[in-house]
Amino acid sequence: MDRRSAVKGAIGLAAALVLGVTASTGAAAQAAHDHDAASSHGLKLDNGKKWATDAPLRQGMSKIKASLEPRLDATHAGRLNDAQYKVIAKEVTGQVAFMVQNCKLPPTADAVLHVIIAELVAGADAMEGKMTSTAPRAGFVKVVQALDNYAKYFDHAGWQGLKY
Repeated sequence: MDRRSAVKGAIGLAAALVLGVTASTGAAAQAAHDHDAASSHGLKLDNGKKWATDAPLRQGMSKIKASLEPRLDATHAGRLNDAQYKVIAKEVTGQVAFMVQNCKLPPTADAVLHVIIAELVAGADAMEGKMTSTAPRAGFVKVVQALDNYAKYFDHAGWQGLKY
């Protein structure tokens, strides 16, 4: 399987988890970690505390943030074109695939994470032009909001969301 297929498969799996679709085959069930659907959990804290993170999650989210941060002003000013949004979308989807493939969180924390992953995927889809009802710039904002939710719900030392 080439990298593009692996990324598409990981994103599809993340979307399936968020939509509550249960994986029924061996590889898909393994990748889903036998978790409950994220949509049944929503965004919530762990008994009033932020959820613990693992190294792959911190790495993936840090790389997404690093991709967006230097482009905030240009996006806010409306200076990015469709091709530039597509580059950002590919960077986001690559990191989403990495995080989904390397998930080591407990099931409840993972379910909360998958809600945020769904936001990342929706934002990336909009930036790629896959959602005709959502402009690429709005997709960028959706990814920024997902990073802000990550800051609210996950314990990542020194992490702060982006200010858009």
